[in-house]
Amino acid sequence: MEQIRLKRGLDIPLKGEAETKVGKTIVPETVAVKPADFRGVVPKMLVKAGDRVKAGTIVFKDKLRPEIGFSSPCSGTVESIVRGERRRILEVRIKADPVTEYLSFPIPNMRDAKRNDIIKILLDSGLWAALIQRPFGIIANPADTPKGIFISGFDSAPLAADVNFTMRDEQDSLQEGVNVLSKLTGGSIYVSLSAKDYAASPLYKLKNVKQYCFSGAHPAGNVGIQINHISPIAKGETAWTITPAGVAAIGKLFTKGIYDISRLFAIAGPRSEHPCYVKAVPGFCLKQISEYISETDCKIYGQPVGIRCISGNVLTGSNIGAEGYTGFYDNEVSFVSEGNYNELFGWAKIFRPKKFSMSHSYFSWLCPKRKYNADTNVNGGERAFVMSGLYEKVVPMDIYPVYLIKAILAEDIDKMEQLGIYEVLEEDFALCEYICPSKINVQDIISRGISLMMKEMA
Repeated sequence: MEQIRLKRGLDIPLKGEAETKVGKTIVPETVAVKPADFRGVVPKMLVKAGDRVKAGTIVFKDKLRPEIGFSSPCSGTVESIVRGERRRILEVRIKADPVTEYLSFPIPNMRDAKRNDIIKILLDSGLWAALIQRPFGIIANPADTPKGIFISGFDSAPLAADVNFTMRDEQDSLQEGVNVLSKLTGGSIYVSLSAKDYAASPLYKLKNVKQYCFSGAHPAGNVGIQINHISPIAKGETAWTITPAGVAAIGKLFTKGIYDISRLFAIAGPRSEHPCYVKAVPGFCLKQISEYISETDCKIYGQPVGIRCISGNVLTGSNIGAEGYTGFYDNEVSFVSEGNYNELFGWAKIFRPKKFSMSHSYFSWLCPKRKYNADTNVNGGERAFVMSGLYEKVVPMDIYPVYLIKAILAEDIDKMEQLGIYEVLEEDFALCEYICPSKINVQDIISRGISLMMKEMA
């Protein structure tokens, strides 16, 4: 196995890591399927309030690519279709049955199955949405043949779910999923593992894959970083990515004939109570894990602060509120304190033992094993873009991040192509936003750049 050592990046030491035990299995009361989870999708509803659905029933399709559908993860009755401004569809809420009833899909003989047969089943079941295309991070085009399919076997984000634990019982499903995926590409299936504990990973035992071992700080676990070091994406090329949970779901589809996307979710964060794992389907409501949210009144510098509930990790997740619904691709729920407080002379203080810093501005570098109770306070407002050279220290890719961001701001398409827009997503620049002395919303800029490129390439 080839080992790749990354020298750039940053691990953020937060409190609240999930203990490797399953706290409970959630029987969902209400589940939401959210079109916003899927970049570039314009939903066309196939159900209405009051309709009965099973797990695997398509509830809406993409208007731009009607062959791609999105399924209900449970059986039940469509409770409501939540709309926002200009009647934009925000959520399809389904009141779940106590016992899930699955739609049955035909299982082909894998020896005789052709590529088109596999694609049809994935499209009919709604599991095609698990395949993400690079560039742009959109759902893969069934008409394309990627140069390879990439799977990250570990997550290096702060307090991320332990893939070795979440996939420990999915060995057979993972192997079947890999066998299916191998028929979709003319290239290879690439699996990246952590150098710390690769031998303990269920993905280490997979056959018919090419394995790579990565060492280094976050974002070593980001699949985009791994692609950059294994097989960079050039203009005109496409690569597909999929999470281990997505691979396991495809394996279950082709062995059991059902749409089963249940997975283990990590409950983590400084404001989590007894952080652990829960088994659930994506789209469950956070009201059902309210016992894991710390109810202790929290004050910072004498000022009461609330709790931010995040679907995903603290760097790239979505703020969904205490009664929100988790995202399709997420396997973590994070609870952190809101940073809605003011710190008197905070910028002028020399000794701040409760603050973590990448530099030697504070004394956190003297306590490398300490965990911090971080919050969402950005410690200042947006200001002029400073050429500090910090971004390059946390982006382990062969690109110039500052120049790419400036090309996006200038809407210079040619420069964006030359500087690597095809290889990046927002998550690859999350650390840039975290350490930015100018408080620039870097991920938002990258998102705008991707949207601009998609519009130009249409």
